[in-house]
Amino acid sequence: MKTAATNTIQQQIDQLRDMPVSRLRKRYAEVFGEATVSGNRQWLYRRVAWRIQVLAEGDLSERARRRAVDLARDVDVRVRPPGEREADDARAGARLVTITGRLASAGTDRLPAPGTVLRRTFKGAEHQVTVLPQGFEYEGKTYRSLSAVATAITGSHWNGFLFFGLTKKGTA
Repeated sequence: MKTAATNTIQQQIDQLRDMPVSRLRKRYAEVFGEATVSGNRQWLYRRVAWRIQVLAEGDLSERARRRAVDLARDVDVRVRPPGEREADDARAGARLVTITGRLASAGTDRLPAPGTVLRRTFKGAEHQVTVLPQGFEYEGKTYRSLSAVATAITGSHWNGFLFFGLTKKGTA
């Protein structure tokens, strides 16, 4: 049986669904005590609804927080969204690789995290290169750079980042 307080919480959350982004941002500031720069309607809705519930019913227990951290540590993480080719492969039922482990730093490093499998079709053949902590593995051999791998594949010098689509033309 719902209490009056629960109905009030549910009514507040129902009202959020129809609010424009500008009003959601104001409501966010009311419940969190600080402004947000986000204009993402779904994110604002979820955060404000969660905060309304927390303020009315209390936050997670310390035990639940520790469990959430443990679960998050063990989750499979994609470093980047699937590209056009991967999306086509998924629709065709091909096996895609999911990377697990720590994310690479978001610094100036242009390389994906170790364990990432880079794919490139060249002259009708698909080539797969695995990013290692120190180098790259291609057909059982370890190479020091992506350019060395691209040279092994093509027989001529290529910029490895450009060859594997890790940069746009003109920025390499």
